[in-house]
Amino acid sequence: MSILERFSLNHATTKFWDQREAVEACAETGSGIGLWREPVHQMGLAETAKLVRDAGVPVTSLCRGGFFTDPTAEAIEDNRRAIDETAELGAPTLVLVSGPIPEGGTIDTAREGVAEALAALAPYAAERGVTLAIEPLHPMFASDRCVVTTLNEALDLAAPHPADAVGVVVDTYHIWWDPEVWNGIARAGAEGRIASFQLADWITPLPAGVLTGRGQLGDGCIDMRRYLEAVDATGFDGPIEVELFNDEIWARPGREVFDQTRSAFERVLT
Repeated sequence: MSILERFSLNHATTKFWDQREAVEACAETGSGIGLWREPVHQMGLAETAKLVRDAGVPVTSLCRGGFFTDPTAEAIEDNRRAIDETAELGAPTLVLVSGPIPEGGTIDTAREGVAEALAALAPYAAERGVTLAIEPLHPMFASDRCVVTTLNEALDLAAPHPADAVGVVVDTYHIWWDPEVWNGIARAGAEGRIASFQLADWITPLPAGVLTGRGQLGDGCIDMRRYLEAVDATGFDGPIEVELFNDEIWARPGREVFDQTRSAFERVLT
């Protein structure tokens, strides 16, 4: 299998590109696509599901669920809807960004909330054939976006649940700094919990908007080939999504970004 056969465009990379055009480009090139709930809702769930089915484009993930560090009934219900949407789209994985420290809480109580939410959602996900993929985010996002910051922490949260119900995301942008990351990847593979593999580079200096500071593959300091080798060594041979949040990239035409991203993907991984 050539590396390009594993390429999947996470639609966030071309955030302002029409979802239909993005799917058509993926169909033309034999690529997968990672979808986001907001564009799916704008088009309509049924219409989006028909679009990807008719185009023969595999949906490699749906982003995103989570934000349940304060696991209210409303948050749990929204995540159940996200699970239903994932199943309707034929995607195997719902990516979870766990959420911030809630008002009046601490990082410890927030992490307890994540565990409670997973316990409530994992059986439902299993019934629907969907894997909940816990995504650890870089520690700079711990206060306002995601209190889960390392791969091993995500694996500890997943551990009480079957691997087909709860897994983890290996996202280079968020975990490259962690000296335990290679052990974490090996552990994730041994436990059968690698549910999604995502790539983005770390560029220095970071842009002013840290959230939109992900670099094109090869433009930063992350050794992408080492990550590919480490993940492949676990036996994972699934799709590899490129997910770039970058204002300069978003300002360019979607097809141009798509073609350049595929080229960079092939260049840095071969």
